[in-house]
Amino acid sequence: MRRSLLRTGTALAATVLLLGACSGTPGQAAAERINVVMVLTDDLSMNLVQHMPNVRALAAYGTTFSQYTVTDSLCCPSRSSILTGRFPHNTGVFTNSGDDGGFTVFAEEQEKDTFATTLRSQGYRTAMMGKYLNGYQPARDGVRPGWTEWDVAGNGYGQYNYDLNENGTVKHYGKTPADYLTTVIDGKASSFITASAAAGDPFLLEVATFSPHGPYTPAPQDDEAFPGLTAPRGPSFDKLSADAPAWLASRPALTDQQKTTIDRIYRKRAQSVLSIDRLLGNLRQTLEKAGVADRTLVVFSSDNGFHLGEHRLAAGKQTAFDHDVHVPLVMAGPGVRPGATVDTMVQNIDLRPTFEQIGGVTSSPDVDGRSLVPLMRDGRADGWKPIGLVEHHGPGHATDDPDRQDKASGMPPTYSALRALGFTYVEYQNGDKEYYDRATDPDELANTAGALPADRAASLHATLERLRACKGAAACN
Repeated sequence: MRRSLLRTGTALAATVLLLGACSGTPGQAAAERINVVMVLTDDLSMNLVQHMPNVRALAAYGTTFSQYTVTDSLCCPSRSSILTGRFPHNTGVFTNSGDDGGFTVFAEEQEKDTFATTLRSQGYRTAMMGKYLNGYQPARDGVRPGWTEWDVAGNGYGQYNYDLNENGTVKHYGKTPADYLTTVIDGKASSFITASAAAGDPFLLEVATFSPHGPYTPAPQDDEAFPGLTAPRGPSFDKLSADAPAWLASRPALTDQQKTTIDRIYRKRAQSVLSIDRLLGNLRQTLEKAGVADRTLVVFSSDNGFHLGEHRLAAGKQTAFDHDVHVPLVMAGPGVRPGATVDTMVQNIDLRPTFEQIGGVTSSPDVDGRSLVPLMRDGRADGWKPIGLVEHHGPGHATDDPDRQDKASGMPPTYSALRALGFTYVEYQNGDKEYYDRATDPDELANTAGALPADRAASLHATLERLRACKGAAACN
């Protein structure tokens, strides 16, 4: 496998990806076009990658984006941004359900214009497998625009006893080990790759797992893994930030029982990512066997991060802290530098234009993100955006929301935030503000917003106002 992936310096990579010569016309030979395989996980935090050898191997063959952040640490808003390349204020998807989020809001307009619709129009086979968007129901909502292969579940968080819409036919899966959802989509994804390669068609495949989202169900062979494993206890574990915002300031110290629960959850999460890691390894082997590994971009990431004891918070997400918005992004394939790290600020809105450039598509001017191809190619970040935007509506209370949180897990009110290489700045709808100098305070334990010089505070506010009203890459950069 190493030999195949290191062929990315060949003439194929130079002419197709490095020089951007892929025309993307439907009749163009598949051998001249780059495939895309993305494994998108659910709630996978940075501290779980240490338990995933195939992810670490992918990083050795490819490039790690060390400053990759999401537009919101919540499933549906983040996935909507990935599919469309747009911030939540341009998708209208800020939550998982209701008038400002979920599948129904996305389906009104946004899903008519995604990386799936554009690549399919250029002759790509496109496949979505696993989790789509919160609120999607297999029996009601059917196959969605842009996808030639559709194997999508509704509530698959428990990994068993779920319905899967298989290209328009709903099939129920039960309780046997063979029904484990990550295993099922692993097999379907490999079959899709094999069939597409045999047909000579370029393809885009998104494999979106429900793991390691709660209830943190591991595969049968993994439920005894990591005996005695405990959650990481970094500097922010069970610590409040100085001058914490009102929603957080009253959090009491974690009890011994809460710490025991946190350790149990972390162990279950570590167990549950093992099946994802096998899936990634299996897909790379399938690409090798199908003879297309040297012309396939493989992407690994998560829709959001997760906190588990940090800042005195029980299991959850939705905050602007790094443990919730900063997630893994690893890419390997043609033209991607092996073993490299890119420290430039990038976001999930940048994935769509990346896939489109690879597929020979010129992204629409109202796509907010920018292609990562130059950063993968040579690390050049000329004119690249220095700051990312995070937008969140809260607190959410919908009883059917799988991401519903209580005060122990954190219920931040509506906020917008800036994340740059050295700082995080947050403005809440209720007037609270946070500023963390991550260069000196990487664990975000000292909120110094109240001590900012007036001109600095005004500049940050102006930048935040500009970005949360921006539309299109030119304005959002």
